[in-house]
Amino acid sequence: MDTQQNNQMFEGNWKCSGCGAAITKLPFQPDPAREGELLCIDCHRSKREQTQKDRPMFEGNWTCSRCGGQITKLPFDPDPTRLDGLVCRDCFKK
Repeated sequence: MDTQQNNQMFEGNWKCSGCGAAITKLPFQPDPAREGELLCIDCHRSKREQTQKDRPMFEGNWTCSRCGGQITKLPFDPDPTRLDGLVCRDCFKK
């Protein structure tokens, strides 16, 4: 089932704080106090990609607690006392 079809879209006349483009539909009702922080889809994607590039990755040898697969990189340094909750990227997406 495609969850995008079930999401309500909100229509309005907003402006992207990144590039100044018009935003006419959003998948959420924006907080009026934060309308100056809205981003169009292109600026949102760009910001997200940049954040992911800048994120440090931690290398190690861990096991996914769901499927038993190997995990060699994580976007955080896991707490050694809580390794039983680690999941691989595929299990996390599910």
